[in-house]
Amino acid sequence: MTALAPIAWGSTYLVTHRFLPPDHPLYGAVIRALPAGLLLLLLARKLPRGAWWWRSLVLGTLNMGAFFALVYLAAQKLPTSMASTIMATSPVMMMLFAWAALAERPRVAHVTGAGIGIAGVCLLLLDGTAAVDVSGVLASVLAMVMSSAGYVLAKRWSAQVDVFSLTAWQLIAGGIALLPVAVAVEGAPPSLDGPALLGFGYVTVVATALAFAAWFAGLRHLSAATVGLIGLLNPVTGVLLGTALAGETLTGQQVCGLVLVLSGILLGQPAAKRLVTLITTTLSHTMAR
Repeated sequence: MTALAPIAWGSTYLVTHRFLPPDHPLYGAVIRALPAGLLLLLLARKLPRGAWWWRSLVLGTLNMGAFFALVYLAAQKLPTSMASTIMATSPVMMMLFAWAALAERPRVAHVTGAGIGIAGVCLLLLDGTAAVDVSGVLASVLAMVMSSAGYVLAKRWSAQVDVFSLTAWQLIAGGIALLPVAVAVEGAPPSLDGPALLGFGYVTVVATALAFAAWFAGLRHLSAATVGLIGLLNPVTGVLLGTALAGETLTGQQVCGLVLVLSGILLGQPAAKRLVTLITTTLSHTMAR
């Protein structure tokens, strides 16, 4: 279920480039966050209480409002390959934050899987021809750091809150906090044609409401390091969509990168640890006989 989130997010770069209006990252974030939050609130039918009013604002800013604006800006300033590669370093950042805030010490398998996965992303996406825009790089790095911290805080605080409520409160708080900034900086909202409305509809319902609910559900049941590694499916999805929809072909380097990414993800999963233990035990018994 957790994998639904990065798979959906991996399609947002393509949708942003092709269908959404440029030069409106703040309104883009607001239009993405608020409707998705209201949709989930209709399902949850529960308002924040006590400390969750300020917690929702903090998490909504880190994970939704500022994050969406920065990702939207990065998508406009950078090639998809470079933006996705920078965001692919988030598993390492999540491990560090989880170690500090949750005492989740990274396992060797997690660290190794992250290294293998990031190397695979570099092979998968970088060909040495991508143009570098400093503002786009800074936006991607800041989005990666903020969201990694926000995800770990959400995992720490949300044990007694259902996933729909947790996600809805963050989306609404992030959207409301960002709305006056969007009005002040970007003026009137952008005009949306048919393709833009369909694009925002997809991003809102699938890549935001559904995806974030699945993501926070995963954080509740899995370690932050494990969830971070699953996030590497984001750039994989982007490349495969380009192959399927834009007629692009996979090079040998990209195929190797794809294998490395998937290997890194699998290495950090609990099932992989159990499999290694099973194989080791079986070999030990066989040798003893």
